[in-house]
Amino acid sequence: GGPGSYTVGTMSERFDCHYCRDPLHGKKYVQKEGRHCCVKCFEKFCANTCMECKKPIGADSKELHFKNRYWHDNCFRCFKCYTSLVNEPFMLRENNKVWCSNCTAAEDAPRCKGCFKPIIAGDQNVEYKKMVWHKDCFTCSQCKQVIGSGSFFPKGDDFYCVSCHEHKFAKTCAKCKNPITSGGLTYQEQPWHSECFICSNCKKQLGGKRFTAVEDQFYCVECYKECVAKKCAGCKNPITAGFGRGTSVVNYEDESWHDYCFKCTKCARGLANKRFVCHNGKIYCAECPKRL
Repeated sequence: GGPGSYTVGTMSERFDCHYCRDPLHGKKYVQKEGRHCCVKCFEKFCANTCMECKKPIGADSKELHFKNRYWHDNCFRCFKCYTSLVNEPFMLRENNKVWCSNCTAAEDAPRCKGCFKPIIAGDQNVEYKKMVWHKDCFTCSQCKQVIGSGSFFPKGDDFYCVSCHEHKFAKTCAKCKNPITSGGLTYQEQPWHSECFICSNCKKQLGGKRFTAVEDQFYCVECYKECVAKKCAGCKNPITAGFGRGTSVVNYEDESWHDYCFKCTKCARGLANKRFVCHNGKIYCAECPKRL
């Protein structure tokens, strides 16, 4: 905009100032709305007030106007970066402040939750639950490394990379002490990797299979029978309590029998929980030794 509503010149005729009545002949004057006035009275009574510095815009000053608001040309600067906006695109914002287009875009842009600076068009960013970060500002709460567009785990207001989440929150295997990230199994309320819960002899995985625990070792059915279980002094087969028959065991001196194998050598009568006689290393019922 520009003046438009008044003219400035040097008086050649004989006129007095409309306000102070001083003669204007040969002096600089301002004509506004058909009235002639001196420069001093123009600034006092007629001049527009600059929206920025709040001082009158004198007759000798260049004036800019927009929507009935007025500025000195050297006051018409971006509120944020102070760049002159004469002949430049601008935005009139709150409190009658003018902003350049760059600062307007930055002010209206979403703010990064990491650095709190604006995320402007073209910036790589990460969005999660109505929050937004610059890509390089989205970091792991534990190791501070940039997660960027990689996988992460939210925990409250914190975010963790896969590695830190595993070490901080994942269950730890009872055997190898490393985190269990997926799958696994539980035995006696302790977590195990499937590949760690194995037969101590043949190393086969025991998950979902029948096994027996001997102190801190685990055995599949076959290896328990072959390597661990006691051999029956009667049938010479392993005594595998818990795997079907043979849940009851008879022990005498250093030998063991299935309960159904503990019988008289002569008459084959079952002797479990009954009186018996040992003769020459063999077991007899109470009657048979008399008949030998």
